[in-house]
Amino acid sequence: MCGLLALVCDPDRSVTSEIVETVAGASHLMRHRGPDEPGTWSDEHVVLGFNRLSIIDIAHSHQPLRWGPPEAPQRYVLVFNGEIYNYLELRAELSAQYGAEFATEGDSEAIVAAYHHWGPAALNRLRGMFAFAIWDTEAGELFCARDPFGIKPLFMATGPGGTVVGSEKKCLMELAGPLGIDTTIDVRAVQHYTVLQYVPEPETLHRGVRRLESGCHARLRPGTAPTVTRYFEPRFEAVPFANGSRRGTDQARYDEITAVLEDSVAKHMRADVTVGAFLSGGIDSTAIAALAIRHNPRLITFTTGFEREGFSEVDVAAASAEAIGARHVTKVVSAAEFVEALPQIVWYLDEPVADPALVPLFFIAREARKHVKVVLSGEGADELFGGYTIYREPLSLKPFDYFPGRLRRSVGKIAQPLPEGMRGKSLLHRGSLTLEERYYGNARSFNDAQLRAVLPGFREDWVHTDVTAPLYAESAGWDPVARMQHIDLFTWLRGDILVKADKMTMANSLELRVPFLDSEVFAVASRLPLDQKITRTTTKYALRRALEPIVPAHVLNRAKLGFPVPIRHWLRAGELLEWAQQMIADSQTDQLIDRAAVRRMLDEHRTGGADHSRRLWTVLIFMLWHAIFVEQTITPRISEPTYPVEL
Repeated sequence: MCGLLALVCDPDRSVTSEIVETVAGASHLMRHRGPDEPGTWSDEHVVLGFNRLSIIDIAHSHQPLRWGPPEAPQRYVLVFNGEIYNYLELRAELSAQYGAEFATEGDSEAIVAAYHHWGPAALNRLRGMFAFAIWDTEAGELFCARDPFGIKPLFMATGPGGTVVGSEKKCLMELAGPLGIDTTIDVRAVQHYTVLQYVPEPETLHRGVRRLESGCHARLRPGTAPTVTRYFEPRFEAVPFANGSRRGTDQARYDEITAVLEDSVAKHMRADVTVGAFLSGGIDSTAIAALAIRHNPRLITFTTGFEREGFSEVDVAAASAEAIGARHVTKVVSAAEFVEALPQIVWYLDEPVADPALVPLFFIAREARKHVKVVLSGEGADELFGGYTIYREPLSLKPFDYFPGRLRRSVGKIAQPLPEGMRGKSLLHRGSLTLEERYYGNARSFNDAQLRAVLPGFREDWVHTDVTAPLYAESAGWDPVARMQHIDLFTWLRGDILVKADKMTMANSLELRVPFLDSEVFAVASRLPLDQKITRTTTKYALRRALEPIVPAHVLNRAKLGFPVPIRHWLRAGELLEWAQQMIADSQTDQLIDRAAVRRMLDEHRTGGADHSRRLWTVLIFMLWHAIFVEQTITPRISEPTYPVEL
């Protein structure tokens, strides 16, 4: 797990020692991603910068890494963030089939050798999480790629002076001036963020900086903009039962799920350092920990909670750890700690993400790094196996599917004048909408009326369908839950879940691995029929059945909570209220945010007139981001990372 930076200069501009130093300085901004070993490499066209967090083949596998076939042993130069879990199998295959030779025992050389022999098709052979750049000295071309699910980030920016790609946007912004990159605020992206609570890919809040999307690769040569190609097309299409019979087939599915998860966790445990696990009170992280302890009987698990009753899963997590035989570590976070850490957290994020759960994740990652260098976690299970309660909505709204379109719309009009909170109002409103209209992911902070009040530049044509319409087109004909999963795979998962997982752990130089987000696990999960994902009483039905022999009984059917955060209460009194009031008063975002409207919202929330906590949090995090990266009126305290020697 590391941080990479690659600059490809315009053909009219040769690389100088000054440019190399500038890239090295920009790369240092993400030293937290890899405090073990910095590195740079350059020729007349390109500069590669790297920060290594050594996990596999610690004494070797230095980067930037040189590799090539016998006839051109120095042809390729690689910078790589992530892990390839099937690297041993790939190395053996490449050696047997092509006589490929390796100078290290790590996974990095396997990537370059696979690319040399298989080209971009190699990406579908890599089982892991990755963002990498390979400079081909012979072809004069940079090849970049990102893993299928977007576990690892990769930002890209092009200006008159060249193109730069990197693991963190702040490094690209450091090079924006010399390269002539457009750094003006993308107002359309601001509106998307305010609705979704994150900036959807490939956008960022700066016009000239974009993200290489998950499951894509890009090629670029000096003087050319990147050419982006999608190599991974996820499909959730159920495989019918053989001969229409169900006898014996359900258990076969559960056995297949168990087997593929056991294999995934086993491969995710490959490391030359200690591997621990995050543990909440839910089934996903508990399953991962229960499988991991089979490979490391001394497994340490970690959880977090808050100094407020009802906002902690520490007791359930501790009971789970005891049940599987793991040593357990808990971190309890106070409101004062929460507020104090916010500027650091937003600085590490690069882009605002209005998910309060990333704050406890930051603290538990910091605690875990005192004990281990790698942790496993349960992200991705909900998107792959149908775990969100909202996925049951199509069942409750099924009767509306039989209404003619005009009658269905009339039902929605009937609901409009009903008082807010009245029983049945929400059902009638949602039932009047099509799936494409009502569902665009797991988060919606503002409706259109609320957006108009808060955003002075609100545009009717900048709506969620900008993001979701192409995804719904791709999933036409699938069952409604599969279509919702498809939306979440490209929106909520990679925009929120994986961003906070990567950024909060990397902020603490901790590698997080997600065994559910594995190509082989996805292949099994994507074939599940609707009734094996959700029922009227539960979610992740097949996964729960498969995990019955693995997880403790007290978590098997427990409702999903994650790491609950008491912002609703804290925004009504104490440190968080005072922080919010000061943030609104000091913010210089008047051209983007109506501060008076936000102040009224906070007052109404404070007095208990309404629960505006998620909307307030969305705006406040944006204001904090703006103060750090645009106004530069807040400077987070970022110290040089220092950690105990790995035992």
